[in-house]
Amino acid sequence: MTTPPEQDRLHAQLAFAMEIDKLRRILRRNTLMDGSRRENDAEHSWYVGMLAMVLAEHAPPGTDLDKVVAMLLVHDIVEIDAGDTFIYDAHAVEAQLGIERKAADRIFGLLPEDQSARLRALWDEFEERKTPEARFAKALDRIAPIMANHHNEGGTWSLYKVTAGQVLEKVKIIEEGSATLGAYATEIIELSVSRGHLARA
Repeated sequence: MTTPPEQDRLHAQLAFAMEIDKLRRILRRNTLMDGSRRENDAEHSWYVGMLAMVLAEHAPPGTDLDKVVAMLLVHDIVEIDAGDTFIYDAHAVEAQLGIERKAADRIFGLLPEDQSARLRALWDEFEERKTPEARFAKALDRIAPIMANHHNEGGTWSLYKVTAGQVLEKVKIIEEGSATLGAYATEIIELSVSRGHLARA
């Protein structure tokens, strides 16, 4: 007796659902804004998805916000296999893409073919940053930890001796996705420096 195709499809979807539950276990370097504990990847994905809806008016005109939210929901799923990469660790960042591509092959590959292709395409688009949607999504992904560190007296900046120059390098990606958010990120970085929560150099 063979399994009906719709049951095979459901089993594949449920296997993916069980796999992505592991995202809650992946801890990021950043803490919550109150500094009480480190956030996990699932929390981060939810948070930046919410930012996309709340800050939608600061996206380039014509940006498909539904697509941005979908992109942000899937963008860190690969970290189930690859782990969280500290953005200021140049060696780790260099090795990151190859590891994450293998993770994307495996994890999105658990889904039925049509859904696998759709979610993988969203992840690839986010990584390539060639569309307004991807650039805005990446801007939100980048601004979230800057906001967290600013509001908890330097947070991981202080812990890992990150400088304002290093953080400002990341603002370029925010500016690509939203001039308004780029300006805001620069403003709070300068404010963090003036308060002694971020070293100038």
